[in-house]
Amino acid sequence: MSQVHITVEYEEMVSLLSKDRNEAFAVLMKKVLDAFLLAESEEQVGAGKHERSEDRTDYRNGTRDRPLVTRIGKITLKVPRHRDVPFVTMIFDSYQRNEAALISTMVEMVIQGVSTRKVTNVVEELCGTSFSKSTVSELCKRLDEIVNQFKNRPLTTPYMFVITDAKYFKVRENHSIVSKAFMVAMGITADGRREIIGFDTYETESEATWIQFLTSLKDRGLTDINMITSDAHSGLIAALKSVYPEVPWQRCQYHFLKNILHEAPKKEQTGLQTELRDMFTAKTMKEARKLRDEIINDYKDVAPKAMERLDNGFEDAMTVMWLPEGMRTPLRTSNYIERENGELERRSAVIRIFPNVASLNRLMGAVLIDRHDLMSTRNALFTKERCMAAINEIKPRLIQIAQEQVKLLKAA
Repeated sequence: MSQVHITVEYEEMVSLLSKDRNEAFAVLMKKVLDAFLLAESEEQVGAGKHERSEDRTDYRNGTRDRPLVTRIGKITLKVPRHRDVPFVTMIFDSYQRNEAALISTMVEMVIQGVSTRKVTNVVEELCGTSFSKSTVSELCKRLDEIVNQFKNRPLTTPYMFVITDAKYFKVRENHSIVSKAFMVAMGITADGRREIIGFDTYETESEATWIQFLTSLKDRGLTDINMITSDAHSGLIAALKSVYPEVPWQRCQYHFLKNILHEAPKKEQTGLQTELRDMFTAKTMKEARKLRDEIINDYKDVAPKAMERLDNGFEDAMTVMWLPEGMRTPLRTSNYIERENGELERRSAVIRIFPNVASLNRLMGAVLIDRHDLMSTRNALFTKERCMAAINEIKPRLIQIAQEQVKLLKAA
């Protein structure tokens, strides 16, 4: 059996201990581990250095330097190399686990919105070793496989409703800084659970790019949905009716409210806002239409443009009224996905400008995976029994609404 031999110069240790105790312990640890590596090598080749032995099975082939991060700092070990069979050591098993944990922590810090510069500073302070900003960025690329698997996964779960939106981020491209549209879709299952079902980056929001995004969702299995909620971007509306012609569109009531108020004189906005909210929360479509008519009659002289906008957009903003009252609130606006956009903005604040589209998809995709997992712990928006009973009853009416919306879009 091989023995571990350690030689420590007394004067050297006294000198080191009088200056820096951590450095002294690091030197001692290096000597111990180098000796252990040598003993492991002798055990594996079946002979000591320059020893003739019938038990020899291999020959040494020099050494290579390998760093090891310890609690007292980073040390560099001399790892033996063998000619025929690779040298194996138990020393780096735990090191590799610690290294993986450290890398995972660094990547998670970036996902949580910590700048790469701050990450390098924190790691150096805690671990006594440093990583450059470029190294941290390279480590983040390890997310690609995870993000792509999540982004392109088959959508086998039935989704009753979808909420979608886009947010713009700045990206470096061809020596310029440009804004890119980052599109996100959230699905709501029959048992009221929210899930991130898709995201991707495009040059801008247009009918063509929205068709591309929605088609990718459909190709992955997003079919038989019952309503899609979004803002009134013209390209998105046209794309929805192209890809999902039999799915009714619910115009986000929050954005619709802002659009109406924008056209009204400032002195009228407070009262008008209160009346519009009462209209949006009416218990029946008949009551909502009655309130709409009263609002138009009251404000047609002082806010004619606002009333024209209300009249033109009313039906699309009230699609949700055909659902049971208890299911309307989460679907009447795109607020749920706006919250996710707010989280994306918060996490990206330290980055400000992404170096390329790949980094945008990588880091914002990782944030969305994090948010997706968090949603699984949240309360359901409604029960499956209530949802399915409602859909079975109103499905023909929803299809009819979708067909009417397609006709109006073509006539516009």
